[in-house]
Amino acid sequence: MKKNADDAPVPAEKTASAKKRASARKAATAKKTAPAEKAAPTKKAAPAEKAAPAEAAPAKKSAPAKKQTAVKRQAPAKKPDVAPKKATAAVKGVAPAKTVAAKSPRAESRTALVRRARRIDRELAEVYPYAHPELDFENPFQLVVATVLSAQTTDLRVNQTTPALFAKYPTPEDLAAADPEEVEEILRPTGFFRAKTRSVIGLSKALAEDFGGEVPGRLADLVKLPGVGRKTAFVVLGNAFGRPGITVDTHFQRLVRRWQWTDETNPDKIEAAVGALFPKSDWTDLSHHVIWHGRRICHARKPACGACPIAPLCPAYGEGETDPEKATKLLKYEKGGFPGQRLNPPQAYLDAGGTPAPPLGAG
Repeated sequence: MKKNADDAPVPAEKTASAKKRASARKAATAKKTAPAEKAAPTKKAAPAEKAAPAEAAPAKKSAPAKKQTAVKRQAPAKKPDVAPKKATAAVKGVAPAKTVAAKSPRAESRTALVRRARRIDRELAEVYPYAHPELDFENPFQLVVATVLSAQTTDLRVNQTTPALFAKYPTPEDLAAADPEEVEEILRPTGFFRAKTRSVIGLSKALAEDFGGEVPGRLADLVKLPGVGRKTAFVVLGNAFGRPGITVDTHFQRLVRRWQWTDETNPDKIEAAVGALFPKSDWTDLSHHVIWHGRRICHARKPACGACPIAPLCPAYGEGETDPEKATKLLKYEKGGFPGQRLNPPQAYLDAGGTPAPPLGAG
């Protein structure tokens, strides 16, 4: 029987070629897919991974900068933290007075200022009922000369010097005709003796020639005399003629500013500002009270705040020594148990326990 062609067995060669073609197709397929698989791996993705840290890196660097900025901003805040501690330590035991100062009486009404100023004067009048001019004099001529000599020195030194001067030249005519060199030798202890000699001889000549040897009792005439200004004129008017005046010396200026009666620094403006707070009849005694307090208790460098009778009224309380025992050691003249400035003080001062000053050269 004949076999069909379909039933004929497939030669081995054809089978082999079919296998080769199949493997070729697989290889072709593998080649096509290979680029896609190679594109997927890491080399191209690696830059992206590296880029990510690079973008994050600036953020890490900027973080310290923010911290430094925060520290710099906080640094000034530490200074106020220290300052209050120092301030608190400085005012321990004096808090009430410092509280008053912090409120600042500068903001008080005009009426309140007038009341406080007059109350201070009343308190000082009780403390110094014997207050008086601390220059020794027997007549207006001696007072005007002594006041001129008191510039840049103490009243005590003037009082120790003028007895010899007035003993030799008792009148304006005598001093006007004096030998300047002899006057200089007498006035040498007061300092600036040459300039002071010219002033006292010049004012003596003016008194002898223009006022008949008498000291005038008017402000306009007094300030025309050599060496005489408003301060000297008011000392003479208030204490030799009984005409009210405010004596604005260094003590007066210091205290009225501490008490915040005025902010002025010019003596004439201080005189006007303080004078407006008081009746004119009080001006002379007010000057004595303030000057005496400045010399005895409210000193320029070390105020004796702890021994001050007007501490509750003083905005500057606490600037000086506040401990009562230490403050008591700072008191001067009769308040501290020492001699006063006058060799011949009024009897009222002696009755109050004051001690006369020793003469020049006394031990």
